[in-house]
This record gives sequence, structure tokens and C-alpha cells, in this order.
Amino acid sequence: MSQPPEKRRVLVVDDEPDMLKLLTSILVKKCGYEIRQADSGDQGLEVLAFWRPDVVLTDIKMPGIDGVEFFRRIKELDPTMTTIIMTGYATVDMAVDILKSGAYDFFQKPFDNDQIIHAVAKAMERTELMREKQKFEELRQQLSSEGEFYGFIGRSPRLLQVHDLLRRLAPSSMTVLIRGESGTGKELAARALHAMSGRAGRRMVTVNCPALPEQILESELFGYAKGAFTGADRDKDGLFIEANHSTLLLDEIADIPVSIQTKLLRVLQEKEIQPLGQTRTYPINVRVVASTNQDIEAKIARGEFREDLLYRLNVVTVTMPNLDELQADIPLLIHHFLRKYRKEYDRPEMEFSEEAVQVLLHRSWRGNVRELQNTINRAVLLGRGKRIEKQDLMLELAQPDQRKEQVVSALEAVKHLDYNTAKASVLKDFTEFYLHSAIDRTKGNISHAAKNCGIERQALQRLLRQYDINVDQFRQKND
Repeated sequence: MSQPPEKRRVLVVDDEPDMLKLLTSILVKKCGYEIRQADSGDQGLEVLAFWRPDVVLTDIKMPGIDGVEFFRRIKELDPTMTTIIMTGYATVDMAVDILKSGAYDFFQKPFDNDQIIHAVAKAMERTELMREKQKFEELRQQLSSEGEFYGFIGRSPRLLQVHDLLRRLAPSSMTVLIRGESGTGKELAARALHAMSGRAGRRMVTVNCPALPEQILESELFGYAKGAFTGADRDKDGLFIEANHSTLLLDEIADIPVSIQTKLLRVLQEKEIQPLGQTRTYPINVRVVASTNQDIEAKIARGEFREDLLYRLNVVTVTMPNLDELQADIPLLIHHFLRKYRKEYDRPEMEFSEEAVQVLLHRSWRGNVRELQNTINRAVLLGRGKRIEKQDLMLELAQPDQRKEQVVSALEAVKHLDYNTAKASVLKDFTEFYLHSAIDRTKGNISHAAKNCGIERQALQRLLRQYDINVDQFRQKND
């Protein structure tokens, strides 16, 4: 059961009891904030020693530490906290001075209740933005000093969000589902989780689920007793036992057969395994991480994946961004892979021409980081001179092979379906591929594309809307 969201916090500091009571009543009843009170700046500092608010509302004229000094101490303690000053007529000039030194807002007493509610709401937004900025800055500094984050290269906010989520998840033992397209670094994310966890002293165990036939996958995961089946001439520990007190990555879990899904569900529920051919069970302490590039919800609808297993796996989801979402990181990736393969192939003089760099920057990488990496690897290995030119990337030559692989893969994926379902699936893939190619050839010009396709412009536009194809990306790519 998920925890309720933490309430936003406000510290109210004023030496007038009636003012404390009034502000507390407004902010609790109208806004639902969690409130702490202090009747002086000194007491306010005592509260801040053990309780960190999002917003501070403070008077200026108070016994002991006044509001000016109190605000200075707040800035030293946590500059992301947002402070609003309350002031009487006689202290307006002081309030203006505090605003110049960084306070967020001030208002005069007596005040309008709606004014307070609005001011605190805006201050909450400011605090949230400041703390997100601080979080990203800390991650950027780490990237600057370390160069990379457990194999990830990049500083885009979207990637930094993934880094932050992995950091927060790592110390726990909860099951994590990592989703994302091929080539986005799902296994890297799993390895980062393991490396930052208390299980890092033991080897992470990885299972490539699609690579093993059903009978072999079952025996490999759960183990078996001697005589459990033909050829079982000895007892064998399964991968769950091998991963005890460590992490088990079930790579591409959407491909495992339903019969094994049932047994896997029991393991996740009971934290124990039963090897094939045995009646006893064995307790295990394994952190399960699963990954997939498929639409599991669609497989559930087709009866190919257990919905209750998804709930067990999907305690927390980490969604890996594709390279289109990380455009700002492509130059960093190009530099990183060029440096890597220059060293690997002992070709320190290799450089990209400006034209080759532009191709790499503006290409749509359907294979994401993996495809970009493979392209640079091939170019450095096979490049004839010291400069890698556009033709050395061999991207136009690579595309037909990639398309053939995609077609074969698509046909393999539907061969177990009934005819009508398989036909609909293949037709959808064909139409998406055909439309992408048609629009790409004309650099986003719908009229020319429709003419080349031999259909009316309106009919092509309907198909583009139906398959959610954004023509602007093709125009931008070719600008």
C-alpha cells in the first residue's frame, strides 16, 4: 500500500499569540499544511534544528532575534527555504531591505486571508523549484567530477531524474520494473541499482529470458533435483539460489511463458523457491529487478501475461528515456564513444568531420544509445583516414539490414497468434514504417509525400493522425 504524500510544511513566527492562532487556522483549514509555531526568532531557530519547513512566515519586530537576523540565519541553514515577511506600517522600509537581500515576499498587517493563502502557495512553488534545482546541481557536480554515473553519460534533466530515482531506490529491497525502448540502458540501470545497494559485495545474476526455451528457463531459475527429468543426473541450484543475498535481473521478462509466470509470482509472494522434483521449499533473500521493452498491458489484454504478476513486479517503475528525449546529451555521448574506441583500436588521431558530426546529431536513433555507440565503434574501426567522414558512418548501408531484422523480428513475434490478430499487428507495423519512410523522404512535406504514395493529401493526414506521427520532427531533423 503506497504511503500518503507528505504534507507541505509552514513555520509561523510571531510574538502575538492571536496572530499565531489566526495564521495557523487559515493555513490548516484552507490549505491543509502542517504547521509549527514559534513566538520569537530564537524559538524559531530551535524548531529549525529538528523540523525543516518549506515556507517560513515571520514577523520583523520580535523580542530577542528580530526578523532580519532570523532571515539571515535561515539563508545560512537552508537557502531553498522560502521566507515571507509580515510587517506593520512602521517597518515597511525594513521589509523592503529584507526583500533586497533575498526574502520572497512581504505583506502588511492587517492582511486579507486570501492574500496570505496565495502568497504561501506561490512560496511553496518557489521552494519546490529551488530544491529540484539544488538536486540537479548536486548530480551535475558529481557528473563533472566522476565523468559518468555508473556507465551513463549525460546531464539532461530527464536523465538526472533517473539517476536520482535509482539512488533513492538502491538501499531498499523492493522489486523494480525497468521499462524503456531497446538501447536505452535498462541493464545499466539495473547494475547501478545493484552497485549502490547493500548487496553490491555479491555478483548480480542476469537472466536473458527470451534466450532460453521454456523447460530450460524453468530449471535454470528454480533448480532441480536429481531424476526430476530425463538428463537430470545430479541436483542443481537454480539462479534464485545463486542470487541469494544479491540481485537477480530478469531481462525482457515480458517474454517468459505463462506457466513460469505463475511460479515466479509465488516466489515473489512467498520469498521461497521449490526446485523441480522436490517437495520442500527454500527461503531466499533476493532483490528482483525486471526489465522490458514491450507493452505488458497489451500482452495482459491478449492473455499472454499475468496481471497479478505485473502488480508484483511493478512496485516501482523506472522508465528509461530514449535518445530523442536526451538530445542535449548526444554531443557528450559522441565524444565519450569516440574516445573509448580510439583507445580500444589504438587510433588516437581519429576525429569526426563537421558533416559527420551533424549527421550524428540530427539522425533519429531508433536503436537509441546502443545504435549510436555501434555506429561510432564501426566508424573508428573501419575508417580509412584520420577524419571520419559522413560516408564512413555507413548509416545508409546499415538501414536495409536493420529494416530486414525488424521485419523478421516482427513476424517471429506474431507467429503464435491467430491469423486475424497477427495480420492486424503486422499491418500496423508496416503502415507505421511506410508512413515514417514516406514523410522522411520528403523532409516533412505532406503534399509531396501523398503524391509519392499515390493517395490524397487528406487521406495521408488521417493516417498520420491515426498512427500519432508528428510531421514536425521530420522537418526539424532536416533543417
